[in-house]
Amino acid sequence: MTDYLAHAQTLAPQMVAWRRDFHQHPELGFHEVRTAGIVAHYLQTLGIETRSGVGKTGVVGLIEGAAPGPVILLRFDMDALPVQEATGLPFASVYDGVMHACGHDAHTAIGMGVAALLAATAGSWPGRVKLLFQPAEEGLGGAAATIHDGVLVDPAPQAAFGLHLWNPYPSGHVYVQSGPIMAAADRFTIVISGRGGHGALPHTTVDAVHVAAQAVNALHTIVSRNLPPYEAAVLTVGSIQAGVAFNVIAEQAILTGTLRSFNPEVRSQMIRRMEEVLGGICAAHGASSTLTLADYTPAVDNDPQVTKWASSAAASLAPASRLGHEKPLMVAEDFAEIAGRVPSCYMLVGAAPAGGALGGHHSPHFDIDESTFPLAAALMADAAVRFLQQSAASHP
Repeated sequence: MTDYLAHAQTLAPQMVAWRRDFHQHPELGFHEVRTAGIVAHYLQTLGIETRSGVGKTGVVGLIEGAAPGPVILLRFDMDALPVQEATGLPFASVYDGVMHACGHDAHTAIGMGVAALLAATAGSWPGRVKLLFQPAEEGLGGAAATIHDGVLVDPAPQAAFGLHLWNPYPSGHVYVQSGPIMAAADRFTIVISGRGGHGALPHTTVDAVHVAAQAVNALHTIVSRNLPPYEAAVLTVGSIQAGVAFNVIAEQAILTGTLRSFNPEVRSQMIRRMEEVLGGICAAHGASSTLTLADYTPAVDNDPQVTKWASSAAASLAPASRLGHEKPLMVAEDFAEIAGRVPSCYMLVGAAPAGGALGGHHSPHFDIDESTFPLAAALMADAAVRFLQQSAASHP
């Protein structure tokens, strides 16, 4: 195998420079015009066949190997978050209220490094590598949009790899494991309708705030009292909006939140119990409610066979003491849209900054250890080539 780590080390200054530029100029989902333009131009300078506008603002590159063979998809996300940066970094966001608070700036830079690694060695491996620089991962359906635009056809990949730098984990540690790695997620909205009125005449009203308060307490018992303790799940009510004045009893309350799970049966049970709990509480108080679910993202479930190739790559790049396994994360990742259609493996690379992270993912204080970029780039390139070479050998 090519020493992708040594080659990636030579690209480290360039990957850091790209990352800092993207960090300083973050773009929200489906608005990654500048970022996508930089990516597309660089892929073209490498002689890679490039298509822009995939899923609105995504970029796809196709690298041809030395001989016919299988196709592997490598995915990198590009979008930022609506967060006001508070890191104080010299390359902090120049835009108010927009920040790369999850590491997608680093993923994009790493993806460009992977493109360079694979383009330079294309004469030594069979098949084709499809690079997807994906827009709008942060809850906006970017993966589905690229799939709708044909990223999984012409040519169709036989496997896919994704990667996330994870700043709660020790820098330089690699986590590759089969089975669930990130949770399924739903966004829910509950509208509780009562009867408004004067704050001094509660007996003439149905107080939506009072009903909502009881609903929140009851909903949060679903996981602890209705699900088996060995099933991982989360139900969070994240916001309540109700009332217009101190002396007016609210006629309506709107609650929003999220469900997280790994088992589809657990998800169905939570939804059913939410409907039952809301129906019972509202009936007891003369109110009514509606429950709406949206933005469902499936769980990311790593394919055992594809994970073997990734594990082999990780073992060649990092000492055994830095190869870890962790419990699945309750965060969601729309790479699941790809993994649900193509055998896949999603990998994590620890990237805690020196001295520890001041803020986790989605925090205004978020930062990441840039020294991990060569390892992450080499991991993706090495895993891809192992898949291509071994798959081609198995199916000549």
